[in-house]
Amino acid sequence: MTKKPASSVTAGAADGVAQAREERGMERGTERAERLRRARAAGLERAEWRGRLAEERVAARTVAVVNVLHGEGAGPAEVAAVLVEYGERPPVRLTDADVAALRVAAGEVRDVLAAPDAGAAVARLNALLARCAGPLRLTSHGGGSPWHPHIDSGDEAPWDEWFRATSALALLSVVRERQGPPGAVCAARGCARVLIPYGAGPPRRFCSRRCATRERVAAHRARAAGNPSPSA
Repeated sequence: MTKKPASSVTAGAADGVAQAREERGMERGTERAERLRRARAAGLERAEWRGRLAEERVAARTVAVVNVLHGEGAGPAEVAAVLVEYGERPPVRLTDADVAALRVAAGEVRDVLAAPDAGAAVARLNALLARCAGPLRLTSHGGGSPWHPHIDSGDEAPWDEWFRATSALALLSVVRERQGPPGAVCAARGCARVLIPYGAGPPRRFCSRRCATRERVAAHRARAAGNPSPSA
C-alpha cells in the first residue's frame, strides 16, 4: 500500500477544517439572517397595528362606516370591505341583521359628527358614552394585537356595540385634542357625507376632492352669471 506524503495529508486535513469552519460560518450567518428577518417582521407587524389602532385611524374608520351606512344601499359585503380597508383582519363576516344594527349605531354616531358646534357635539357624545360605555379595559384580542383600550362589553361584543364604543372613544379624543366639534357635514350641495375637518392645514369643508372641485366649478359659473354661490 502506497502511503500519501505527510504534506498531502496535512493539506487535506487543513482543507477539511477550513470547509467545516466555512459551513459553520454559513450556518451562523443563516441563523442571524433569520433572526433579523423575524425581528423585522415583528417590528413591521407592531408598526402596522400601531397604525391600525391610532386614534386618527379609528376616527377615519368611524367616518367611513357612517358614510357607507348612510341610506339603505350598503349590504354586508360593502360594509365588510370598509372595515377591512381600515384595519379589521379578514375575513369579516357580517349578516343582514349585523348591518341593520350597525346602521342604527352609525346613525347615532353621525348625530355627533354632524353637530353644529362643540357644545352640541359634546352633549351628544356624552349621551352616546352613557348608553354604550362599559368599564374601561385593555385587550390584545387573544394576543393578536398590542394591548389597547376598549369600553365595549367584551371581545365578542356585537358589531353595533363595538362600533358605538370604539367610535365614541375616537371622537372623544378628537374633541379633547382639537377643542372643537369632532366632525362636519360636507359643504358641497347635495352631499350628506360627514368628515373629520382637521388636518395639517386649515379646517376641511369637503369630504373629497371631487366635492371640492364640483363646488369650485359651480361657484365660478355662478360668479360668471352674476349669482354668487352660497357655498363658495
